[in-house]
Amino acid sequence: MNHLDLFKAFAANLIVLHHLAFYGPMTDHTAILLPGLTHWLAQHGRLAVQVFFAIGGFLAARSLAKAGGAALTAIPRRFLKLVPPYLAALVLAVGAAALARLWMQHDSIPASPTPRQLFAHALLLQDVLGIESLSAGMWYIAIDFQLFVCMAILVWAVHRAGAPMRSALFAFGVAVACAVSVYYVNRHSEWDVWGLYFFGSYGFGALAWWATVPGRSRAAAVGAGLLIAVLCGTALALDYRERLAVSAAAALVVLVLSRRGRPVLAQARWPAFFGRIAYAMLLVHFPVCLVVNAFFTRYVEAEPLRQTLGVALAWIASIGAATLFQRWVEAPLAALVQRWQSEDATPAVAAGYRRTA
Repeated sequence: MNHLDLFKAFAANLIVLHHLAFYGPMTDHTAILLPGLTHWLAQHGRLAVQVFFAIGGFLAARSLAKAGGAALTAIPRRFLKLVPPYLAALVLAVGAAALARLWMQHDSIPASPTPRQLFAHALLLQDVLGIESLSAGMWYIAIDFQLFVCMAILVWAVHRAGAPMRSALFAFGVAVACAVSVYYVNRHSEWDVWGLYFFGSYGFGALAWWATVPGRSRAAAVGAGLLIAVLCGTALALDYRERLAVSAAAALVVLVLSRRGRPVLAQARWPAFFGRIAYAMLLVHFPVCLVVNAFFTRYVEAEPLRQTLGVALAWIASIGAATLFQRWVEAPLAALVQRWQSEDATPAVAAGYRRTA
């Protein structure tokens, strides 16, 4: 399913460019050269995160369906997958902010962290507790974990029903949760620190996965697509929100491409590359961009072309830093966690064998 990597590549890079345009200060000068593009990236580039939510719902539903009745055990595993590299990136963000403060004064630079801030970030609770984030994009990690917990609980509850009912109950449960989100919760911004605010986008992706399960009839797949379209269309008629249109469109395209079963750009390697480093890009791009912004503010003439070259450099440096971070931090930490989980599970497996022997 390399089309999922294509979506990740598009969304990850667009988020980097959005943060460059939104926070500046280099793009304050770029806006003189490219006013339309800079404005669009600053105002609308954030919609790329809705693509991540739709893809996340698709992948979460797929992985949790395999766990079935043990879906709740996937929650701590998800936490241990997300948080170690997230904490490493947090250290990088604190260091980058300290360096940036030496070169410039700007609103985009977070203040030195307090112990309370660090503790809240470690538990993914900073936004829920109303604590200032130490890096742009950290909110997404917290919301993604909340959404995964919701999906795991739903899959676990559905699995307790009889086997013939599970598939239909899953689609029904996701649709109900989507409806609650898009018709009520997502219309009130005070809810945006909670996963349910974004569950519509996440649920659209989960329904897209349901439609692509091997053996699912074409009629059922069309029905799932229509359900996504109806939920989104009626929600937009009630209260137009561009973010819902983007996530629904992404989910529907993923549904069609997944049903088709043929790879997109089959010979290209770059989608898999960006798919692999997408999480790392979300984690490290802001500290990298912050340092490049500070350096160009301090040492490079405030001239539009030179500052625009700085924007391009920050973008390229974000990709390079993400590549290194994924290779030398994220992957080793994942291997370490997996090894620890395997060792921790061995006694339980052995005990189960003795009971059944």
